[in-house]
Amino acid sequence: MTALTLNSKHHCFNGTVLFHSHFSQTCQNEMRFAVYLPPQAELGPVPVLYFLSGLTSTEENFMAKAGGQRLAAAAGLMLVAPDTSPRNTGTPGEDTDWDLGTGAGFYVDAIAEPWRQHYQMYSYVVEELPALIAEHFPAQSDRQGICGHSMGGHGALVCGLRNPERFQSVSAFAPIAAPMQCPWGQKALNHYLGEDQSLWLAYDASQLVLQTKHPQTILVDQGLADPWLEQQLKIDQFERACIQAGQSLILRRQAGYDHNYYFIASFMADHIHHHAQALIR
Repeated sequence: MTALTLNSKHHCFNGTVLFHSHFSQTCQNEMRFAVYLPPQAELGPVPVLYFLSGLTSTEENFMAKAGGQRLAAAAGLMLVAPDTSPRNTGTPGEDTDWDLGTGAGFYVDAIAEPWRQHYQMYSYVVEELPALIAEHFPAQSDRQGICGHSMGGHGALVCGLRNPERFQSVSAFAPIAAPMQCPWGQKALNHYLGEDQSLWLAYDASQLVLQTKHPQTILVDQGLADPWLEQQLKIDQFERACIQAGQSLILRRQAGYDHNYYFIASFMADHIHHHAQALIR
């Protein structure tokens, strides 16, 4: 059995918020994650919603700021929020830039040096973490959804499109929706995967959706006052790709909202409902 370290525990809306760490075989490093167990988990297994956070975030941001616990308690959903990267690995350059390395794993499996030994966040999210959750918590492993914000929205779209059998529902807040076409994505993909852009295609939602559709409707919320909208997020490109591919998409452009957790908290209830509809039956 994989060993977990309990770092803190908090009662919340008659459920429990838990912060854990463990040694990851995938990332060859200590990794951290947070779990919210709704009160229904005391009676038996419940569906799981994974939330992937954005650049510079940790496993704590979503649990502290999004307001998801009350909604998850009402719906009977377990919430799981992994950290956004390995930390303190000794990888050269991991703490040089805020948008690369620590806090910026970009949910890819790195193949380029010096990143490949530890920066395996795609496999961690898709394989190791769900297995760990199934091993230690009352999870319905055949009923899982994925959501994310910004870099994590990119991760949620990619993980969901590539693994519809594992993640039966997908949503995102202000995702980096076409990373091959924006500075954040180009920097990360070049460093983690190398210069061969054919290898980048597997981690670009606007490219992926042209090859593999998700059977369920994808929900995306985007603030129109988001300062990163035009240069970094490229949500219009993802919308055009979904139309071309025939992917069912609900894209809501929210006037006045920007890129932070005030925006996420404002529409979290709709995202919880979106996932609950698909996962609870």
